[in-house]
Amino acid sequence: MSTSDDPYENLEPAEEDPDVPDWNDEYLDRVSDRLMFNYDLEKEYRTEGESFDLYGEMQMHHQKHFLHPMLSFAHHDTFEYVFARHQDGVRVTDLERVVELGHDLADEWIAADEEHHSTEFIFALVTEEISDDVREFVADFRDRTMLKRGYYGHYEVRLLVVAPDCEEIVSSRNAHVEEAFRLWEPIEEKDPTWWDLLTRRLQV
Repeated sequence: MSTSDDPYENLEPAEEDPDVPDWNDEYLDRVSDRLMFNYDLEKEYRTEGESFDLYGEMQMHHQKHFLHPMLSFAHHDTFEYVFARHQDGVRVTDLERVVELGHDLADEWIAADEEHHSTEFIFALVTEEISDDVREFVADFRDRTMLKRGYYGHYEVRLLVVAPDCEEIVSSRNAHVEEAFRLWEPIEEKDPTWWDLLTRRLQV
């Protein structure tokens, strides 16, 4: 663990962007600095009776062209939604509740058709410490739902719990935003492996 009293002291704030809100919470404000380049961000977001301090949305639209841009095919749409909030004493029941919320949002938000490839709902809970049962639940968690046997793509619910004061974090498989919440470590730029390139190409 770092010996510094301020785990964020080495972080440089992002350039001011009028479209990115400011959070009074230092931790989430720094998290937003890392997310702002890929996600449209909102603060104090409410949905289905649940409140979140930070909400992020990203949409990616892919298509291939034949000879001319007007002759396009293989449209694929990918969506990612990030929900983060502070929560005292995170329990497994709290995680089960946001998982259920993810499925409810999938029913409402996903336009299931041939162009839909994937949607991810990522829930990040910020707390004081991570209990053993929460750590085990998150580490073992995986929830992917195929839509019309995969013909309309799929959606996934992912979980992340972080205790910034303890510099501890646990996330479910492929919750790639983990780096944005791990403020005590710099984000490392890694060259993609051949497997990364292949899976991106195939959109696995």
